[in-house]
Amino acid sequence: MDKKRQIVFYKNYFQEFFIKQSQKVKDKIIWTLGLIEEIDRIPETYLKFIKNTDGLYELRVQQGNDIFRIFCFFDEGNLVVLMNGFQKKTQKTPKNEIVKALRIKTDYESNKK
Repeated sequence: MDKKRQIVFYKNYFQEFFIKQSQKVKDKIIWTLGLIEEIDRIPETYLKFIKNTDGLYELRVQQGNDIFRIFCFFDEGNLVVLMNGFQKKTQKTPKNEIVKALRIKTDYESNKK
C-alpha cells in the first residue's frame, strides 16, 4: 500500500513522550501513526484540528481508559510533523500544552527557512 503522507518527528519531543509509555500504549500509538500514513481521509477519532490555532492538530490515541494526545501539523501538504504529547486527564486540552505545541511549531518553521 502506498503511503498517503509522511510522518516526521521534530527534534526529540515525541520520542521523550513515547519512551515513557507502556508497551500497550506504544503499540497503539504505532498503529495510529500507520493509519495516518495510509488512509486518505483520517477520521476525527484519530486526528482533530484544534480550533483557534494556526494549523495545529492533535493525534488522538486511546488505550483502555487512558487518553493521549500528540500535537502535529502538516507541512507541504502531506508531511505530518509530530511534536509534544501528553496524557489527557480532562475534557478540554490544557491551554499550556497548546501553547507549548504552537511554540514548537513556530520554532520548526523558523528553522526551516
